[in-house]
Amino acid sequence: MRNSNTNAEAKRILVVEDELSIRRVFSETLTSEGFEVHVAANGVQAESKLNERDYDLFIIDIKMPEMNGMELYEEMDKKCSELADHTVFTSGDVIGEETELFLRKTGAPLLAKPFNSDELITIVKETLRRIEK
Repeated sequence: MRNSNTNAEAKRILVVEDELSIRRVFSETLTSEGFEVHVAANGVQAESKLNERDYDLFIIDIKMPEMNGMELYEEMDKKCSELADHTVFTSGDVIGEETELFLRKTGAPLLAKPFNSDELITIVKETLRRIEK
């Protein structure tokens, strides 16, 4: 059952996740909530998508091959700091000191894996509300 998004135009979300099964969960869950979802398997793919269209929110896995989430965030921040502010990070690993410092610096929320659909939807909607203020 599709839950209608409150905005006339669906919010666009770019999910950057190296695990196919998790990309599918993000895509299916968020699409069912009325969001327009695009996916990238790593930071390099995500960078090229940034040039193709505008996104309202980014969900970025911290640990990925080729370009990890922290590196992608830094690139986004250099190009347009406003883009970087629209980020939710995900991780299934133990958060080390470097990653913890990085997350504090960015102020971006972290969605820990494994997560359930309600947690995902809640963090996405809360982050979009925060951005729109």
